[in-house]
Order: sequence, then structure tokens, then C-alpha cells
Amino acid sequence: PPDLRPLVALDGGRFATSDLNDLYRRVINRNNRLKRLMELHAPEVIIRNEKRMLQEAVDALIDNGRHGRVVRGPGTRPLKSLSDMLKGKVGRFRQNLLGKRVDYSGRSVIVVGPELQLHQCGIPKEMAVELFKPFIIRKLQEHNYAQTIKKAKNMTENMSPKVWEVLEEVIEDHPVLLNRAPTLHRLGIQAFEPQLVEGRAIRIHPLVCKAFNADFDGDQMAVHLPLSVEAQIEAKLLMMASRNVLKPAHGRPIAVPDLDIVLGCSFLTKVVPISTNGHSVRSFRDQDEAIFAHDQGNLELHESVNLYFNEEKGEVENPILTTVGRIKFNQVVPDELFFEDAET
Repeated sequence: PPDLRPLVALDGGRFATSDLNDLYRRVINRNNRLKRLMELHAPEVIIRNEKRMLQEAVDALIDNGRHGRVVRGPGTRPLKSLSDMLKGKVGRFRQNLLGKRVDYSGRSVIVVGPELQLHQCGIPKEMAVELFKPFIIRKLQEHNYAQTIKKAKNMTENMSPKVWEVLEEVIEDHPVLLNRAPTLHRLGIQAFEPQLVEGRAIRIHPLVCKAFNADFDGDQMAVHLPLSVEAQIEAKLLMMASRNVLKPAHGRPIAVPDLDIVLGCSFLTKVVPISTNGHSVRSFRDQDEAIFAHDQGNLELHESVNLYFNEEKGEVENPILTTVGRIKFNQVVPDELFFEDAET
């Protein structure tokens, strides 16, 4: 189609044209010349030669250089044929049909966010304002902070204090999609609840890294915004990170602790043998008392202590031997998770 091979007027009365136009021109000229020769009843040898040249022009138009010599333009540059426009990463199929540039998207470097929940991600404030701009403008008008779209737009661009108030309201129940290229399986794109953070980096929970095959050495991720209500519901029900903890390939968990998390758990639950610390085992009434002593600097994290009070059983005759580190670890572990304190 003509739209895909434009003729652009330049300054000075010159024109810039697509390579395809030059190749089409060669085909038309040779075809007209052949038609004229046949009307004049030219000798067979001249007509046969003209047919061969027409065939070469058609071949060059379809796939330049595949058969015969390469047709070159100004500066000995090979002309781009139809097949060159279709094939490859920047061809019509992969560049324009299978993948498109979209609005309501952003991109930034990822950093770790251990304070986040599994289903949350940290979105930089500046990026969030740009992503949710139309939603912010609508809310500003709904709350009568701005009477016109132009006023609301100016407030958003100037980052007025009311904008942050409205932005918190807008993102409250609006999931975003995070994607890390290359997306080799369906867990390469997941939905998260956005949390506003300072800086310019996207923050993600360390346990979702394995699904994305991500690490924090400069990796970048793209953010996309589901716009329709249906898309938002689908993102929440099907694509939320907390709903995708099993790998589809084999059904085993993919969000499993590793690296720093395992090291931290090991360090927190470590016990210094009683015989080596030079102290007798101190006793405390309950967990809070032991943690308070540690916070005051009177008790080591790995030092063994006796507890005489249990939340489940109340006061106990036989004290529970533990450490402040283990107390803190057990406070974090959910009650539903089966855990047995046994010798290893």
C-alpha cells in the first residue's frame, strides 16, 4: 500500500522516497518497454532479453539479491525489498503486528523491597503520576479541586499537594502489571498492588525474583496499566503474584526462600552453646520481657534463655529453652504453618 512506501517532500523542492518506489519504478518501466516492443513486433531475441530483465526487476522487488545481482541505490546501498520489510526483528510482523508500543506504560531499574508484601510493588511517585494521569484528572474534578480539565491538568503537571492525596485514592484498588523481558513463560508478567515510593526505581519483593528470573544488578522492568474494569478484575484474580507461587511447568513452588533470606533465617535462629558463653541461663517471664532485655543491650541475640510463660498454655512448670532470635522468628511465622521445635 502507498502508506507503507511514502514520498516525503524535503526543503529545496527535493523528495525522499522509499526503496520500494524505486523497485516498483524499475518493474513498471521494463513492463512498459516490453509492451511497446511487442507492439512493434521486435525480434524474438530482444523480446526474450526484455522478459528476462523484467523478471529480474520483479525478483529484486520481492527479494533483492536472492537471484542475480543486488540492485543498489545511491551510495551503493542495497535497496530494501518487500521481504526485507517483512522479515527479522524490525520487520512488519515482529515489530508492528506481534508487538506494539502502548500508552499507560513505564520502565525503570528494579531494586529489592523486603518491606513489601508478596503481591505489592513499589512504583516511583513521578512515574505513578504520569501513569495514572487521566484517572487523577477525573478524581480532581469529582472532588471539585478543579473545575475544568485544563485546570486539573495544570495541577497534575505542577504536582500540587492535592494530586498526591488523589493519587493515593486512585491506586488503592488498581493493580499494575510488571513485565521483565525476555518473557519466556507466563510468570514473566504478573500483577501487583502499587505502593508509592521515593526515588526512581521500581521495588519488588525478593521472592518474586525467581519467577521473573530477575536480579538486582541493573535489571529493568516494564510497568503496564490495565484500563478497563474487566482487565483489572482479571489481573487481580488470575495474575496477582500471590496467586502464582507454583511453576506451571511442574507444579512445584517457585516463590521459595533462597540466598539472603535463608542466611537471615539461619543467623536469627542460631544458638550459642551454653558451655561457651560463660553465663548461666537467664530466665524471663515471657517473650516481651526477653525482647525488651535484648533491645536494652542486656541480652545477646543468640544467648539461651528460659521462658516461664507460653501464650498457648499460660505459665508452665518446665521452662522453654530458646533465644531472642528464635522468639522473633516464631513471631513472624504464621500460626497456620506447621512448625516443630526439635533437635536437628
